[in-house]
Amino acid sequence: MTTTPATASGTRSKTRLANETWEATMLAHAVLMRRFSEQDVWAGLSMREYDVLYTLAKADAPLRLRDLGEGVLLSQPALSRLVDRLVQRGLVFRCANPDDARAHQLSLTEEGVALQRQVGRAHGAAVAEAVTATLTEDEMRLLESLSLKLAGKEQS
Repeated sequence: MTTTPATASGTRSKTRLANETWEATMLAHAVLMRRFSEQDVWAGLSMREYDVLYTLAKADAPLRLRDLGEGVLLSQPALSRLVDRLVQRGLVFRCANPDDARAHQLSLTEEGVALQRQVGRAHGAAVAEAVTATLTEDEMRLLESLSLKLAGKEQS
């Protein structure tokens, strides 16, 4: 990312500021994801596989594939193939949806719960280390609030 020259009035335009904010957010995401992917905490899972296990672990009830897709950054076909692999490995359980015979529900198996917790503890510690090394508690709260606002999920 490059330094932006100021306009004649000494401030960046709103459009330029918005785009540079977006670029800074994506840069931070890329740097952190690269750092996390290099850590030896994944226990044979890819980060995307862990993301599916984590999303299912957070859910209050089994999820439909469509609902799982809202929390995972994968296309529906790619997510479907990934879930198939997790089912084959015995980490995810697929059962019929009682409300829709055409759909299935997904939940973690006992093995999936155990693996998600194991990896989650190590990954959570790595996230905490990376974030707290750079940001104060007030900055973390502000970043969380702003990120949720951008995601349309503001906290009350």
